[in-house]
Amino acid sequence: MKTPRAVPSRRALLTVGAGAALAAALPVGAARAASARGDGDVVAGLRALEREYGARLGVFARDTATGRTVVHRADELFPMCSVFKTVAAAAVMRDLDHGGDRLAKRIHYTLQDVTDAGGGSVTERPENIASGLTVAELCSAAIAQSDNAAGNLLLRELGGPTAITRFCRSLGDRTTRLDRWEPELNTAEPWRVTDTTSPRAIGRTYARLVLGDALAAGHRELLNRWLLSNTTSGDRLRAGLPKDWAVADKTGAGSYGTNNNVGIAWPPGRPPVLLSILSTMQEATAPRDNTLIARTAKLLADVLV
Repeated sequence: MKTPRAVPSRRALLTVGAGAALAAALPVGAARAASARGDGDVVAGLRALEREYGARLGVFARDTATGRTVVHRADELFPMCSVFKTVAAAAVMRDLDHGGDRLAKRIHYTLQDVTDAGGGSVTERPENIASGLTVAELCSAAIAQSDNAAGNLLLRELGGPTAITRFCRSLGDRTTRLDRWEPELNTAEPWRVTDTTSPRAIGRTYARLVLGDALAAGHRELLNRWLLSNTTSGDRLRAGLPKDWAVADKTGAGSYGTNNNVGIAWPPGRPPVLLSILSTMQEATAPRDNTLIARTAKLLADVLV
């Protein structure tokens, strides 16, 4: 049985945000200056994990209470994979939803849509194919279940993958870009610049969405609810963090052993911690090892809080 996690209150989610998001948006130089002495040992630990797993590991992590920051390959490009789905849901809410009309819209799709996307644990259910799903239900499925077909259907509402790039640019993220649909966006070749992000860029974007004012309060609360109910990181980020931390996060995975986890975690009784962990390998058939993410998360939690 999983240990129950503390869930931040609605008041905490909506009021802690402004200061935390401001901290997360510090410029690069300020972020490095905010890092405490001794972080060389942390980076050495991250490098040791890279050697052990044969991976390239990128990290951008910040304690919003103190500003202490850990960076490692924070500005290198990594395949984005399914971490785009949080951004897609946010874009739908900010740009398309007016008074709840778009979230309530029912989307009808076919089994072929699910197959073409590489599957989907929610969208593939016969009763859902028969009746369709609301846009809000698609957002929930895309984030909490990482449902590929739900992700594609959200992209379709937005007008295609490049809408994610435009949305990120509107938030000041000049790095994150999406160019393809599920499942092609997960090919993750090391030389590819399309469908990529960096640990710093996607971490700061998540902070603006979850903690800042990029979304209206009601939409931000919905996004947090979906992220808090994520089911795909139990043996990744959530496995490495203390059991009494509330975690609002999203995973992503692809070829070349690509394994990502980005989110916000609330230790009991204190402001949140931003954690952006991206990893990939050199061989197309390299297996993903979730313990790399879990061990990285533990290392970060131990040093930041």
